[in-house]
Amino acid sequence: MTDDRGVSNGTETPDLTAVADHQARIAALLTTTPVESRPVAECLGLALAEDVVSPIPLPPFDNSAMDGYALRSVDVAEAAEDQPVELPVSEDVPAGRIDVPPLQPGTAHRIMTGAQMPSGADAVVPVERTDGGTERVRVRASAQPGAHVRRAGEDVTTGATVIPAGATLTPARLGLASAVGIETLRVRRPVRVLVLSTGSELVAPGSPLRPGQIYESNGLMLATAVRAAGGEARLLRFVPDDVQAFHTALAPHLDSTDLVLTSGGVSAGAYEVVKDALRGNGIEFTKVAMQPGMPQGAGRYRGGPTVVTLPGNPVSAMVSFEVFVRPALRGASGHDDVRRPVRRAVLTEPLTAPRGKRQYRRGLFDPSTESVTLQGGPGSHLLSALADANCLLEIPEDTTEVPAGSTVDVMLLD
Repeated sequence: MTDDRGVSNGTETPDLTAVADHQARIAALLTTTPVESRPVAECLGLALAEDVVSPIPLPPFDNSAMDGYALRSVDVAEAAEDQPVELPVSEDVPAGRIDVPPLQPGTAHRIMTGAQMPSGADAVVPVERTDGGTERVRVRASAQPGAHVRRAGEDVTTGATVIPAGATLTPARLGLASAVGIETLRVRRPVRVLVLSTGSELVAPGSPLRPGQIYESNGLMLATAVRAAGGEARLLRFVPDDVQAFHTALAPHLDSTDLVLTSGGVSAGAYEVVKDALRGNGIEFTKVAMQPGMPQGAGRYRGGPTVVTLPGNPVSAMVSFEVFVRPALRGASGHDDVRRPVRRAVLTEPLTAPRGKRQYRRGLFDPSTESVTLQGGPGSHLLSALADANCLLEIPEDTTEVPAGSTVDVMLLD
């Protein structure tokens, strides 16, 4: 892996690029994905492209909220524990019965939760307030009109927008779509991402390490981050440090890829294969005013898919993904919520930061006290601290010292 020195080389700009400018560049490179229809069961995590309008009310009919007895409230107005009212039970109404007879005055229907209310009944008495009779029932409590009755349209009315376009489809939203009878949804196709893992020093986890080798982790980390953000990821591992091998590995995937995501090989070393392969092929390299993650690159590979090159140190790669790639990926996929939530938190210990660079530090946010504690130092190789963190502290470029007790912005992670 390479370091984060970001020394100017080739097409790099001589000055530092602002974080916001590089964010805008990557967002502009990723175009919005097309709309497609998918079965509701296959839409988890996708962005809805068109409003879901309910064709029915929800509930679709008046139904019982309890196991008990459907009756007229006037018939049990005098009922009490020491003075029960006895009524004949004329029908059983289980959930799903569609031929529910009307209720006659002075009678009760035994009814189950979710079953359709009979016409003529205006209340349900829970079975716990009766003797549970099947032919005649002794009711030991009165009931107000509407008691334990779910009214048709109480949750959703016909023609109501139940899920707006741009919403991320969660399990609850998919359940709602099914509840109003929707079988397929119009969604944005996920961004198709090829995560390219380069480096002759990389080996697969589980293999024995030889001197000078390390286990490949960035590819897996970034591919799973893509999937967590709502994209489709393919991981192409163990591309050697060879320019021709890089192009050869990339070629079969160009027509089926929206974004190529690389990590490493973009700094100032002698074997920066990613930079060597992409220079002159539409990719511009720059140094961004941030720590970690200064060396960056972006463009369109030979006029085709977007390429974003991230630094090789694992923390630099992951922070860069969060700052630049994730919001662009979610925006291109049609999501409304493209950015992580940001909270204000009280810093529990002092920190220092380099002037002229926006620093991202790993932290542990405590929502009960609205405070944040640093996790590990600023080193871009300290992956264990990132694994323990649930937020990133964002320290502005013009800030060099932040005393304990100061309020800072924290970007909440999953």
